[in-house]
Amino acid sequence: MIVELADRLKKLPPYLFVEIDNKKRKLADAGHDIISLGIGDPDLPTPKFIIDKMAQAIYEPDNHHYPLQWGVGEFRKQVSTWFKHRFDVDFDFKTEVLTLIGSKEAIGHFPLAVVNPGDVVLVPEPGYPVYNASTLFAGGESYFMPLLEKNKFLPDLDAIPADICKRAKMMFINYPNNPTGATADESFFEKVVAFAKKHQIVVVHDAAYTEVYFDQRPLSIFNVEGARDVAVEFHSLSKTFNMTGWRIGFAVGNAELIAALAKVKENVDSGQFNAIQCAATEALAHSDRVEVRALLDIYRERRDTLVEGLRSAGLDVPMPPATFYVWGHCPQGYDSMTFCGKVLEEAHVVLIPGVGFGPSGRDYFRAAVTVDVQRIKEAIERIKKLTW
Repeated sequence: MIVELADRLKKLPPYLFVEIDNKKRKLADAGHDIISLGIGDPDLPTPKFIIDKMAQAIYEPDNHHYPLQWGVGEFRKQVSTWFKHRFDVDFDFKTEVLTLIGSKEAIGHFPLAVVNPGDVVLVPEPGYPVYNASTLFAGGESYFMPLLEKNKFLPDLDAIPADICKRAKMMFINYPNNPTGATADESFFEKVVAFAKKHQIVVVHDAAYTEVYFDQRPLSIFNVEGARDVAVEFHSLSKTFNMTGWRIGFAVGNAELIAALAKVKENVDSGQFNAIQCAATEALAHSDRVEVRALLDIYRERRDTLVEGLRSAGLDVPMPPATFYVWGHCPQGYDSMTFCGKVLEEAHVVLIPGVGFGPSGRDYFRAAVTVDVQRIKEAIERIKKLTW
């Protein structure tokens, strides 16, 4: 049977990494040792104290039922406590905190709550591809805000045309930023909030990387006055606690917007397994434990090793202040697809072409420090043998 697929799927941009994936598979099948600096998935295990709590929770019969739609009360209470401790901001766990099945699903679902067909959503690029995809699924139109190095990878809100501002309903921002590793200061968030109020725009801050930093602690958008009037913020335990596969996160912010997201979720999912929420509660309650804070030292060593190594190979690579990504310049004469293809074919090292995150990433590549130092050093030695 031939089925005509929905138009919304046809609007999605092509998967630009397919060529890299195919080459990687062929090289691996031929017996080559592939070092992947591509995926942003921590290689280190979830801390044992979290696993132990999960092991206990799965034997509790009450956890075997459908979860509460808003999430386990103890988890949401702990989110409020953690947020107060971390950002010195108070949230009412009953109305301003919502459990997520990872922050990705909230990014995917939230436009359904606020975007009507034809509305414009302001989307950063280079950026996480789900921002654009979720906009398209909601029937909206993406207006891409270039993140340029000369602007410290912050969007230039003043450059957005007046007619776009008039049609805009929502804006995505993401700091610390994937893929650039950039951070945002208080003045930027103040400008975002003022812009949103002026144009009556909802702000979604994807804050999945606030706990992976090397210098100054990143801010929440709620550290600036007025943010609660216009914003929601999504957090994830994936990167902070090496829990990517657990699929657990939370949303905080404006009570009306949180309730709107909850209403969407009530109709499309049944919440996250209660035992996982119990384990996540334990994680947030002990986020200052030695083994959790030690992860930053591990990522710092890897980051420094990779950046210094790539520089010694003749590449222009800034030192990222946060995330576990390195965003480097491709050599002169190479675009990102050509350069990353060459590195894979000749050095058997996987890098992600920057253009996959948007046109502004055409001359960049992304590398993730999610392999150990020895593998990073081996990758560097291979890359040093290349010529360009």
